[in-house]
Amino acid sequence: MEVEKEYIYITPTEVENLSDAPFSGDEENGVSEERKTEINGNWIPATSITEAKINAKAKRRLRKNSSRDSGRGDSVSDNGETPKLGVAPTSPKGKLLDRRSRSGKGRGLPKKGGAGGKGVWGTPGQVYDVEEVDIKDPNYDDDQENCVYETVVLPLDERAFEKTLTPIIQEYFEHGDTNEVSEMLKNLNLGEMKYSVPVLAVSLALEGKASHREMTSKLISDLCGTVVSKTDVEKSFDRLLKELPELVLDSPRAPQLVGQFIARAVGDGILSSTYIDSYKGTVDCIQARAALDRATVLLSVTKGGKRIDNVWGSGGGQQSVKHLVKEIDMLLKEYLLSGDVLEAERCLQELEVPHFHHELVYEAVVMVLESTGEKTFKMILDLLKSLWRSSIITMDQMKRGYERVYCEIPDINLDVPHSYSVLERFVEECFQAGIISKPLRDLCPSRGRKRFVSEGDGGRLKLESY
Repeated sequence: MEVEKEYIYITPTEVENLSDAPFSGDEENGVSEERKTEINGNWIPATSITEAKINAKAKRRLRKNSSRDSGRGDSVSDNGETPKLGVAPTSPKGKLLDRRSRSGKGRGLPKKGGAGGKGVWGTPGQVYDVEEVDIKDPNYDDDQENCVYETVVLPLDERAFEKTLTPIIQEYFEHGDTNEVSEMLKNLNLGEMKYSVPVLAVSLALEGKASHREMTSKLISDLCGTVVSKTDVEKSFDRLLKELPELVLDSPRAPQLVGQFIARAVGDGILSSTYIDSYKGTVDCIQARAALDRATVLLSVTKGGKRIDNVWGSGGGQQSVKHLVKEIDMLLKEYLLSGDVLEAERCLQELEVPHFHHELVYEAVVMVLESTGEKTFKMILDLLKSLWRSSIITMDQMKRGYERVYCEIPDINLDVPHSYSVLERFVEECFQAGIISKPLRDLCPSRGRKRFVSEGDGGRLKLESY
């Protein structure tokens, strides 16, 4: 039996009725037009088919959204209506920043009690104790509990040794604290390079001043027994004697200076007294032989190899004021005997106390006041003129020296009656030579002459004017 097929022709207006909207355009305009279709012998209105399609489509969408997110607020109801509400708390935008479970289970608390998430090491305020070793752990080792961990410092090689210790020794020349150097060296793993510490210190001191050499001798003496041993000290001087031909290229006086270091080490007791005798007849190097001869001469001067404190002179600000005053007084007396201005300048510079040059000016002027002849007057004037022109004595030090004389002239006048007149004359000569300035010359005190009884002062002396 053949079943007749009936085709339904839908106009463009009716196509719009098949959209997702719950109502067609004709129904909105109040036009109700029913069309019946025969299905399996039953006549069904066309509007019912359209509604069935819409409901089926809405259910499919609802099932899809429910499987992905049961709480989405943009789902379509069973009757095909889409609720037009604001963004619900369970909307996709809110879900992106929500840390609660999306399965709909639980009490809405954060995961792991707030201890979860990226970069989190536990709940706030949690303190971790030392984890005890589990004996039942398959990786458990009996010796693990008795294991001691220590920081291992690799020994320094020759290149790293010089690069590390050079700034330490140069800084020591500034502060002069041997204890600080000793602590810094203890933190380093010197290994077999311990004997190189005195070698590097002496090599740097050869290019420095006399005060640096004195500080180096003290450093080697203080490090002996704590950082280096006496054997290391002997080994270091052996290396210095071998390297003298190279050291002479940078320091021409290296043989004499190394000899003084050896003599000072013997005097300090860190080098054996038989060290020099062990080299007799075995030295072929001219520079090494000169260094050993220099050390022998210095040790022969002392009695029984006593400590040599003045092997490097008496310079440096670390000397006492009393000692510096004595050295300056000896310098001036030696100059008055020899008349060598250049030698006096060299001796003053070797003292290395530019802040104490006012003492030389003071002592020189006092010698002029206490002298009786013109020789001392002219020699001291020439000395001050030379020191001023060579800028060895600065303007400030020159001014302080003269001001000290001005303040103490009343006491000096008690021993030297004509000190006022001699001072006025010497100050005027210094001003004419350009040594002092006019304001400093005007500050020179002067004493008035005696007055007689006839002048009505009763024979009293006029007060001193400044």
